[in-house]
Amino acid sequence: MLLVLIALTSACRLDMHVQPRQNPLSRSDFFSDRRSARPPVDGTVARGDLRADTYFYTGKIGNNPGDVMPFPVTKGVLERGRERYNIFCAPCHSRLGDGNGFIPSRGFARKPPSFHIARLQQAPVGYFYDVISNGFGIMPDYASQISPQDRWDIVAYIRALQLSQNATVSDVPSRQKVPSAPPKFSEPGSGATLPVFAPETKPDTAKEEK
Repeated sequence: MLLVLIALTSACRLDMHVQPRQNPLSRSDFFSDRRSARPPVDGTVARGDLRADTYFYTGKIGNNPGDVMPFPVTKGVLERGRERYNIFCAPCHSRLGDGNGFIPSRGFARKPPSFHIARLQQAPVGYFYDVISNGFGIMPDYASQISPQDRWDIVAYIRALQLSQNATVSDVPSRQKVPSAPPKFSEPGSGATLPVFAPETKPDTAKEEK
């Protein structure tokens, strides 16, 4: 008899997939509001989303757009900004930022303004960040597609575009030739391979001083 009882009870088990539970959004008599899905505790912040730096996430100081980058602008920042700009912005604004992108050329209702007009040359960097985040006119916002860091990188690249189209000889470093010398390649490449740039040779400063 004991062996039969042990055999019967050994077959009873409660796996995790059959444990007591509530189906999503089902009714629950345990809570006073009858909801099984519980709201987050007041003041809950998702990990990595504290957003303590208000300027970084809004581009504004108070209610006005700021005119300072929230971090140093490096070559890496500009390269990332160019990459993101060419993906998300260039189809309308063009790679030069003159508003003659592919989409307007195909008959889009409104051509975007050039970044090189006086109004946008004088606009603070926070203005561009706000437009990317919240949209402007018929331009939708890109908050879900472009991260805050990438938005600032794009803003830095827009400033570089503005400088490139309005630079003067005085903006060129003293050792830089105008126009720049054509690049030199150690391997020209083919249709299936990319060209390989020749290593740069530093000028002999001793000879120049003589």
